[in-house]
Amino acid sequence: MTITESVPQKTAEEWKHHLQDEADAAFLYSVLANEAETSKQSVYQRLADIERRHVGMWRRLLAEHGVEVVAPEPSRRARMMAWLARRFGPSLLTSILLREEGQEVKNYLSLYRTSSLAAAKDTALVLAKESAQHADTLRGMAGADSEPWHSTKTGGFLRNVIYGFNDGLTANFGLVAGVVGAAVEPAIILVTGIAGTIADALSMGASGYLAAKSEREVYAHEIAMERDEIRMMPELEQEELALLYEAKGIEADRARAMASDVMKDPERALNEKVREELGITEAHATPFREGWVTGLATAIGALIPVFPFLFLTGTAAIATSFTISMASHFGVGAARSFFTGRSSFRSGLDMFVVGLGVAVVAYFVGEFVAGLL
Repeated sequence: MTITESVPQKTAEEWKHHLQDEADAAFLYSVLANEAETSKQSVYQRLADIERRHVGMWRRLLAEHGVEVVAPEPSRRARMMAWLARRFGPSLLTSILLREEGQEVKNYLSLYRTSSLAAAKDTALVLAKESAQHADTLRGMAGADSEPWHSTKTGGFLRNVIYGFNDGLTANFGLVAGVVGAAVEPAIILVTGIAGTIADALSMGASGYLAAKSEREVYAHEIAMERDEIRMMPELEQEELALLYEAKGIEADRARAMASDVMKDPERALNEKVREELGITEAHATPFREGWVTGLATAIGALIPVFPFLFLTGTAAIATSFTISMASHFGVGAARSFFTGRSSFRSGLDMFVVGLGVAVVAYFVGEFVAGLL
């Protein structure tokens, strides 16, 4: 093996990040091969084998530039995702991997465009194409209707549930802690908590509705911008369209010919770019649906610190409310790691600390205000 010029530390770390992503994907596809129905197991096993080959590609590229690394173990986040798949079925993991493959296509296309190293560009293009093929395979299994690497969707059912639940839990936990600190009657704590639950749910539901409505307006704006780009920069738009075709597995010459043919008709080119680059086929979020999903998730989260006061009183109610609320904070923090890409334990611990801080501050504020009355 010939070692070429070493790369900057930042570049090496970026490549190692890609290496870890591929190792996690290989592990998760292997999990799916064991958990999925028989008809799909061989497909997932082939995908796992390809991801292991991707791991080898990154290791070779790093070694060629003076960085020797071993194949990494699955990350804590990947192990958590596997745990969820084993207990709640493979469909959730399939959806997450579809989004991950889509993100990899975007990342590898970006690396292909920006890297000055020929070996890195070649590796990135191969991986972009194969990740796109993986995404198409998963999209067929999951019944999705658009390419995930082009998606401009801002919501999503699972995301809305987790973030709505988190908002309701944290806000109402602080509210309950505040009235507990004020040493009021148990009935007042209960009424305050229920009122806070309703208020939080309505507020977040309205926010979800308005966010989805704004998303539709964003789509209209993005389409208008794309129309202007086609008019003002046709050569660049043609090159981007050809690259997108290549990422889907089409040969380079044919991809360029297809892009050239499409660009002859500006309206057809707009439709193609909107679908292929922006991933817009129809509105991804119905405002009413986003509103009730977010509002309901918020209400469930907000009820957690209130629930013990329906059956218990005094110290027992307060201790139970604190315990289940803090456990829920850790759990929802870990769940958020699916969207942030952080360690599930670290994300859970962060939310645990935030929840504890909210409770402590609210308690003493309630105690202080009560002392003034």
